Amino acid sequence: MNPKATLYMANGSKVVIELLPEHAPNTVNSFIFAAKNGYLDNHTIERIVPGNWIDMSYTAFGHKECQYLIPNEFQLNPDVVPLDSHPGCVCMGGYGEAGLASCEFFFPLRDCPDHKGIYPVFGKVLEGMEEIWRLEKVETIPVDFPIEGVEVNEPVEPQVVEKVELELFGVEYPEPIRVENPEIPVCWPKFE
Repeated sequence: MNPKATLYMANGSKVVIELLPEHAPNTVNSFIFAAKNGYLDNHTIERIVPGNWIDMSYTAFGHKECQYLIPNEFQLNPDVVPLDSHPGCVCMGGYGEAGLASCEFFFPLRDCPDHKGIYPVFGKVLEGMEEIWRLEKVETIPVDFPIEGVEVNEPVEPQVVEKVELELFGVEYPEPIRVENPEIPVCWPKFE
């Protein structure tokens, strides 16, 4: 039985995700690591691009512990066949040649064939797509972003994930394999 994650939103709604370790094992391990340690809790969604995607974070969820990159899933696990990215999927964000973001996941709002093999699909929404579509329509304002050519809009009214709960069905998932000495993205906060 595949693991599940439930995102409880501050507005009372929830999004239930089935995680897909057979399609993105290291990516699932990274998500579980962050959720299990509470790094995704009390988090305000940082980026909404209507018609494209909802990015949960581009700042490593504001936690130094989440400031790592994971290798490209399909180079790490060449026998795994990438899934197509479309609404109803959950994908891992990335930073080009440096690797993939640690746990900065997003919900695509359209079919994204160009993501296949680059941004792994590691989950599917079982319940709560109406919340994803609601989020697409919230009022946003543009954000001055340090990476040129990237459109970033944040909600005017904060949209908060209060808690992420995991249902692992008794299975132990290892910590993710990380990129050694990664070049930290410029959009991640500096910690002393």
